[in-house]
Amino acid sequence: MATIAAGYGLSDKLDAARHDLLEEYRAVHDYPWIVGFSGGKDSTLVAQLVFEMLLDLPPSERRRQVHIVANDTLVEAPLIAHHLDAVLERMRSVIPGLRLPVTVSKTTPKQDQTFWVNLIGRGYPSPSRSFRWCTDRMKIQPTSQYIRSVVDENGQAILLLGVRRQESATRAMSVARYSNGERLNAHNTLAGCLVFRPIVEFTTEEVWQLLLQRRPPWGGSHRQLVTLYRNAQGGECPLVLDKDDAPSCGTSSSRFGCWTCTVVVKDHSMEGFVESGNAHLEPLLDFRDRLAALRANPEMRMARRRSGAVSHLADGSLIPGPFTFEARRLILVELLAVQAKVGEPLISDQEIVEIKRIWAEDAARAVPSSSSPVAVE
Repeated sequence: MATIAAGYGLSDKLDAARHDLLEEYRAVHDYPWIVGFSGGKDSTLVAQLVFEMLLDLPPSERRRQVHIVANDTLVEAPLIAHHLDAVLERMRSVIPGLRLPVTVSKTTPKQDQTFWVNLIGRGYPSPSRSFRWCTDRMKIQPTSQYIRSVVDENGQAILLLGVRRQESATRAMSVARYSNGERLNAHNTLAGCLVFRPIVEFTTEEVWQLLLQRRPPWGGSHRQLVTLYRNAQGGECPLVLDKDDAPSCGTSSSRFGCWTCTVVVKDHSMEGFVESGNAHLEPLLDFRDRLAALRANPEMRMARRRSGAVSHLADGSLIPGPFTFEARRLILVELLAVQAKVGEPLISDQEIVEIKRIWAEDAARAVPSSSSPVAVE
């Protein structure tokens, strides 16, 4: 393993990263690589270094399969979703001609576990720091399932992540916790998955310098990515595969990700998009605030949880349960109105079918009283 110290210059770090990538790719085992790709600057640099390394090899030596895996929560900020899809499609289009052993995939939540099915269908309150139900269902589970399928087929897999020590204090602690001086470290929760962090010592400035100096091997340029960051005034929500990493999704910093995120008090990234000329997205900001306000309104919440239990705080005050049927119907009506106004697909017909199926089941089990909250299993 090449030694990469934080005090080294960019040229030294780049040489060491390239050395590690090539040496690991040529290792005697043939465990496939999985590149966790969010479409942000760090994962884009990792993907670019992997592509460049493969292109430097003769086709006969490109034996190890590489998976580029992105996650779509289905409630990504529209500009981010469009950028991610465009990059993934460009990658797919050039892979055959370049004779690369690369598969490009995108994971999504199960149909019955999407954001809107849980919030509007089951009545889950919009996420908060104390009840962050979205990350596991929409991010961790879909991508973890993909990784497990690759591990099951090959015995092991190597996950390449664009994690950097300098990214945040949380990331630095995570790197320290799971690093053992070796290139590969066992994943905390995914058996058979080894984690490889090729740009861990790069600074933010160095990542941008490399991206601005070279064009992506899959064509186009990084201009749109630069524009997204400039307009969002922040960074991306990274690929999350561990609940220990969940705080990085929905922090108080200006990160772009799910436009529905009510874990943050204000969505500075969406505000940045609106202020930079995307005024048609302003209704999304208003609707996100609306979801937070409905969550805080006790009249819009049931007294009982979906299990039928009633919970109280230590002082005896009630901990409200799911959204009421009235609130759920209201949210769906308003969401469809916002969808028509912004001209972006926000909820699918399949999700609406699933929502109405859950409503029917909940109504059939409801307490037969119009004057009391409805309790459902």
